[in-house]
Amino acid sequence: MLADHLRDAAVTAAVFGFFASSWFGWAQEAPPPSWRKPLIAATVVSLLTAVAGGLLAWRHASAGTVFDEATSRTFGILVGIEFAAAGVGAVILAVLRRRELIPVWIAFVVGVHLFPVAVIIHYPAVHIVAALITLASLAAVPVARSRSLPVSAVIGVSTGAVLLAGALFSVAVTL
Repeated sequence: MLADHLRDAAVTAAVFGFFASSWFGWAQEAPPPSWRKPLIAATVVSLLTAVAGGLLAWRHASAGTVFDEATSRTFGILVGIEFAAAGVGAVILAVLRRRELIPVWIAFVVGVHLFPVAVIIHYPAVHIVAALITLASLAAVPVARSRSLPVSAVIGVSTGAVLLAGALFSVAVTL
């Protein structure tokens, strides 16, 4: 379940922490009023975790990494495909006047793209994050509708929580 290199786990913590804060931010679009303070707290914890991941990456800068020229190119192509798929899907949903589904689509793309990322960075725990985000994206609309909640709140909280848990795990393994 651990990464081959401590630096890669630390960078994962930084990236997941940053994006967790973004998802908690997205959840603040129109959440129930009682969710506001916990969402702000989760955003702050996520950002602090991102900073901790960055500091740990700096601390383990000489610990090695799976990234070389070929891996970096493959990773860049994968991220490019992710951004293109997220963008095209978001445009289609906007044209269809289904903007409320954009965060669900983006979460789905993020979840699916994390499966090959886990392989590229040799970090099996990322498969769990990928599976949970993908499942959250598939469950978000039915859960939101059954509880009369905004879809953005449901997918923002669930995706943010999974990313934060992955970030905290990555911090823990690098200490």
